[in-house]
Amino acid sequence: MARIVFIGAGSTVFARNLMGDILSFPELSSSTIVLHDINEERLRTSEIVGHKIVETLGVPATIEATTDRRAALAGANYVITMFQVGGYKPSTVIDFEIPKKYGLEQTIADTLGVGGIMRGLRTIPVILDICRDMEELCPDALLLNYVNPMSMLCWAISRSSTIKTIGLCHSVQHTAHQLAEDLEIDADSIEYRCAGINHMAFYLNFEQRQGNELVDLYPRIAERASVFPMPTRGDVERSDGGFEGLSDAVRYEMFKRLGYFVTESSEHFSEYVPWFIKSGRSDLLDKFGIPLDEYPRRCERQIEGWETLRTRLENPESRVRVVQSMEYGSGIIHSMETGQSRVVYGNVPNRGIISNLPDDCCVEVPCVVDSSGITPTHIGALPPHLAALMQTNINVQSLTVEAALTGKREHVYHAAMFDPHTAAELDLDQIWALVDELLAAHRGMVPEALFS
Repeated sequence: MARIVFIGAGSTVFARNLMGDILSFPELSSSTIVLHDINEERLRTSEIVGHKIVETLGVPATIEATTDRRAALAGANYVITMFQVGGYKPSTVIDFEIPKKYGLEQTIADTLGVGGIMRGLRTIPVILDICRDMEELCPDALLLNYVNPMSMLCWAISRSSTIKTIGLCHSVQHTAHQLAEDLEIDADSIEYRCAGINHMAFYLNFEQRQGNELVDLYPRIAERASVFPMPTRGDVERSDGGFEGLSDAVRYEMFKRLGYFVTESSEHFSEYVPWFIKSGRSDLLDKFGIPLDEYPRRCERQIEGWETLRTRLENPESRVRVVQSMEYGSGIIHSMETGQSRVVYGNVPNRGIISNLPDDCCVEVPCVVDSSGITPTHIGALPPHLAALMQTNINVQSLTVEAALTGKREHVYHAAMFDPHTAAELDLDQIWALVDELLAAHRGMVPEALFS
């Protein structure tokens, strides 16, 4: 019987999805799921949801909840991380509002840019502390990390811990389904091979199985890229109170320029490069449908709706419907427990997997999972222009990890200095001043050595 620990289980909706996924497998239905969070109220809601999932599925699983992390980790087989250090307030607000004073606008700010750098500096010490507990309490457990900034965290773990880990994101499989919708074809008929770094991986091939043949879909994607308006996804609140879909114009534009389609959404990708968000260029924002401050708006909507959602979830008369998500976590656990082989896309150390990216960086590639563990697939060399683009992001990741692990403040400046979007907007004096202000605002949440 597997002991599966959720760290950050107060992320109730995500925890609900993963619990439903895991317990829907008959072979995992008697697992013990241990929920941990530092927020007792949200933890209680997730615990109630967990028991309702058990009731809905009619399985013999055990649901436990505790605010004691070490007690949760003791004897774990699998640990799933899903937390956010600093939360929306103060940290996300700081990450957006201070850069704005310097004329630096962002969309999501959780992966790269000055927002991603600060989130990395806040989060790396926490996840390494979890790993130290795991080394003592469950040294053979697998850590499945869903926390951003994904590449920075997985890179730091690989340098500083003996714990086996894989970083998980849903951008690869979600984007494949979105492309299938754009092309109006059955997503189950799609086959692809994808590789790169988290939030900047590319489909090296993207094909549809038609009978015994595989048909290249890139010509059809090229046709779609020439048509306006671009596809939209979801409902996003505009500043005027109306709603519109998130545009996919940025990544279709990148496809036209690069010849390969990127996995991460346009609102994310627009801040990883220097070409789309520029002061005084509202024409670019309009042309490509770039939603500045999208993450804070998303957080505000979730906060506003939380009490209503919590009341509904905790209502004794309401049931929790279980619908399989597209997350890889449950499949990985199932494969390792049963030996049933499956392929997932995971973030792992680059030990020669992609030959024209640095050996110590974190890459996102197909991985075979079975009872022997996780085996990344060898990719070889990526098209050189894709590797060059990824290297601009890897530089920032590397320097942020270096700053977090060594406590050398100069590397925080360097990370911001080499960040593509920041460098396109600010001069060196502005970058230094911005970093100083951000670090001061986050003191107590980032390594104290950065202030000595």
